[in-house]
Amino acid sequence: MRKREEFFDFGMIGKAIKEARLKKGMTREQAAALVPIDPRYLTNIENKGKNPSLQIFYKLITLFDLSVDQFFYPNVQPAKSTKRKQLDSVLDDLNDKDLIIVSAVLGGIRESKEV
Repeated sequence: MRKREEFFDFGMIGKAIKEARLKKGMTREQAAALVPIDPRYLTNIENKGKNPSLQIFYKLITLFDLSVDQFFYPNVQPAKSTKRKQLDSVLDDLNDKDLIIVSAVLGGIRESKEV
């Protein structure tokens, strides 16, 4: 029997999923329970580039607010990077008072770059 040929390497996406999970402070067991999958399966996705089903893939990228465009279209500059989308997600959870503080910090960063 002929071995099935893989045409896409999920290794980089697995690494991005792991990085996003760690940044959210989640254990592999916590993340796996939310999907729900076995933690060993998540280990294989994160560390070995195991190809997940479309359903599992969708649940993981939405759980961690990941943009896959950078992996599927590496030669196209995305409108927003994954990091920017993650920041947007955090900003969406802040109230107006919090945003005043964030705005002041960003203004300070911008000023320091001009010096």
